[in-house]
Amino acid sequence: MTRYWRAAALFWLALAVSLQAQTDGGPTTPDGWRQAAPGYDWAFPRDHGSHPPYRIEWWYYTGNLETAGGRRFGYQVTFFRVGVDPAPENPSRWAVRDLYMAHLALTDVAGRRHLTAERLDRGGLGWAGARTGTLDVWNGDWRAALDGERHRLEALDGAFGVELDLDPGKRPARHGADGFSRKGPAAGNASYYYSLTRMPTSGRVLLDGEWIDVTGSSWMDHEFGTSFLEPGQVGWDWFSIQLDDGSDLMVFQLRRTDGQPDEHSAGTWVDLDGDSTPLVRNDVRLLPGRRWSSPSSGAAYPVEWRVELPGRQARFEVVAALDAQELHTDASTGVTYWEGAVDVSGQIGGRQVTGRGYLEMTGYSGQPMSEVFR
Repeated sequence: MTRYWRAAALFWLALAVSLQAQTDGGPTTPDGWRQAAPGYDWAFPRDHGSHPPYRIEWWYYTGNLETAGGRRFGYQVTFFRVGVDPAPENPSRWAVRDLYMAHLALTDVAGRRHLTAERLDRGGLGWAGARTGTLDVWNGDWRAALDGERHRLEALDGAFGVELDLDPGKRPARHGADGFSRKGPAAGNASYYYSLTRMPTSGRVLLDGEWIDVTGSSWMDHEFGTSFLEPGQVGWDWFSIQLDDGSDLMVFQLRRTDGQPDEHSAGTWVDLDGDSTPLVRNDVRLLPGRRWSSPSSGAAYPVEWRVELPGRQARFEVVAALDAQELHTDASTGVTYWEGAVDVSGQIGGRQVTGRGYLEMTGYSGQPMSEVFR
């Protein structure tokens, strides 16, 4: 087996154990990983950094960018940390405490192209890692780090990639109950979750070996915990929406085997001033529309959606900027999923709004996520 496939096998072993690990409500799993619980004491920039006591953690950057002439790009840079052993007995630097994965995608809307790359490495030898106390996570020469308050993002793969500076914009939006995001009824089936929902962005993208200057707006998600999915949760649909009136919306729908949204589906409304309002399942209706069938995986993804928030008299049409924005991650996380740039139009209380955002859809290809993470 290659190094990548050995590491991938370890990744799935670690993730399977983490998603099964439960206690009777205690803060720690039997194998020593801490579980998410209400009442976390948030502090920044500390919590932009890594949280090694928790088994699973990811830093997700997505955004919509444009050139001065209006040429549009979407991008995704994601770093994952999955714990293998909270306290390795072997002191060697070769001992595997954590595995690190990373995904890169660039959507060239005018060129109708979606380029992707992935990485997988172990921590301990400096090939990949994440600092505590501040944002500094890397996999090879891909990196997200703080420079003052600004986020510096670099990820290149051959003839494409991004080098971007992201200002924080609004203060962190803590999802759920002050950042405690429950995914199921069992103790510990939750995460700590916050977002920077509107990050003014500048820099350049690399495409076909040519550097192109861009500006735009990004969204950063950071989530960490130990146990996530419940049995019967086959996948999820996640939306990040930035509207032209300055408000932002995050919604995720956990899909069950019967096709219905799980009761722990949720979201957050962030107003112009950065004030957040949590949303529960009954606050949001997600109605899928036209589907695109992937010629490589056979999955049929809804690439047009209606998002309704009756309590706000809000209705949005969400349409993919490009249908073919599927990622295959056989050499890292092993999941095939759709993640890409979207356009948004609609109304709030009769007032017309437009916007852009990102949409992620999992569980449409291969095994249900609840079986993959068994």
